[in-house]
Amino acid sequence: MARRSKLKVLALLPALALVVAACGSSDSGSSGGTTAANGVKLVEAGKIKTCTNLPYPPFQFKDGDKVVGFDVDLIDLAAKKLNVTQDIVDIQFDVIKSGAALNSGKCDVAAAGMTITDERKQNLDFTNPYFDEVIALLVPKGSGITGLDQLKDKKLGVQKATTSLDYAKEKGFTPTEYEDSGKQLQAFQSGQVDAVLQDLPVVNEWLKKQNLGEKFEIGAEIETGAQYGFAVKKGGNPELLKTLNDALDGAIKDGTWAKSYEQWMGSKPKSTPSGK
Repeated sequence: MARRSKLKVLALLPALALVVAACGSSDSGSSGGTTAANGVKLVEAGKIKTCTNLPYPPFQFKDGDKVVGFDVDLIDLAAKKLNVTQDIVDIQFDVIKSGAALNSGKCDVAAAGMTITDERKQNLDFTNPYFDEVIALLVPKGSGITGLDQLKDKKLGVQKATTSLDYAKEKGFTPTEYEDSGKQLQAFQSGQVDAVLQDLPVVNEWLKKQNLGEKFEIGAEIETGAQYGFAVKKGGNPELLKTLNDALDGAIKDGTWAKSYEQWMGSKPKSTPSGK
């Protein structure tokens, strides 16, 4: 009796497998995903999920309950092409740059004021550049510090997993690392470090805050020659990559990029980012 029941179950398995396969299939071609316009794969129907690391003004930061900024505006252009809305996912930057956030399906695109580097290209597929990188050295006002060579015996603060960290290490520093730009600024304000390295637009945004411009100043601006890009899963979403590039290309050509730049950076762009 037990043997006959087991055989019955085994006989039913191929049919059950077909039913499960039919129920689990989707037109996306990716597990748990969905397909938007132009065959673009998305994690969740009706949304383009964007991984970033908050706060990172003026690229992404909270204004009340809403996340706004330069990067947000540009990804919204791609969302419009796909007839979806953008959903921001706040996550640690090292999880973004390693590709883990995209590989695990937490998001469709990474947008975090992220510099394109050869190391990161191993884990991510980048869009064409959309912003030229400049790093700022923020120091106490009146300190007379105009370069890293004057900080050899002092404490330098950087954001974890960033190109500012890489630059500091290249110059022989072992800086104190912070999880996000907000914690980095708090450490500088409380005197835990003597100076900080951070992307220039972020520092400019800090200096707009009450009292900060009276206490601190930019000691040096470092043009690295690098550029920012958005990123998608390595080898996993060429259709989305194309949509993002088309949106960026269109925005640069029709003036939308420059208009958004001026809104968030507070000045007209000195240059327009070149393609790959």
